[in-house]
Amino acid sequence: MTYEEAFEFLDRTARGIAQMFGSSCETLVHDMSVPEHPILSIYNGQVSGRSVGSTMDILGVGQELDEDAREADFVNLYATTPSGQQIKSSTFHMISEEYNLALGINFDYSSLVFANRILVDLMSADEDLKSAMWRNGDNRLGEVFDECLAMVGKPVNALNKNDRLKIIALLNQRDAFSFRKSVPFVSQRLGVSRYTVYKYLSELAEQKEESHEELEKRD
Repeated sequence: MTYEEAFEFLDRTARGIAQMFGSSCETLVHDMSVPEHPILSIYNGQVSGRSVGSTMDILGVGQELDEDAREADFVNLYATTPSGQQIKSSTFHMISEEYNLALGINFDYSSLVFANRILVDLMSADEDLKSAMWRNGDNRLGEVFDECLAMVGKPVNALNKNDRLKIIALLNQRDAFSFRKSVPFVSQRLGVSRYTVYKYLSELAEQKEESHEELEKRD
């Protein structure tokens, strides 16, 4: 491949990459055969403020490169421009006896850093809603349970079935079973199974139905 063919290929590649990734992606072709590594072609040069002929690198330094740096590829490295832009930079060499050219790619992701901060703020929350609702419900349910237990006037370990039925009835009157997880909570506090709580509720419902039927007969 001649110098002209190599340059044409790298220049075409640089132009295509710049078009593909947009105005935040600067691409250029360097002449690396000399320490000053001047720019032979550049696209989206507004990223670094450079133009054809410039010997400044992406860091804003015009320092000559040593021989190793003029031949080694650099892939996906971090850089900061003099104006504070955050850059991902890569350099790929094409070397022969006739030439030493390099394709440079500098992607300015400063706006993505800013956008990421906004997204992090938008996605952050103190806690999940479910936990907050259940915790608050547990607190309120606990208060109602303690009130009903106090009305019975016995500690939990001294309750008999009638006492537990009375507590279930009191809780039901206060809509305590409208709380989420209310049955597991009550069964734990009473020291009985969930099945027993459901059985008590069923018995209370039957008693209520029988009372209604009796009243209707009297009427």
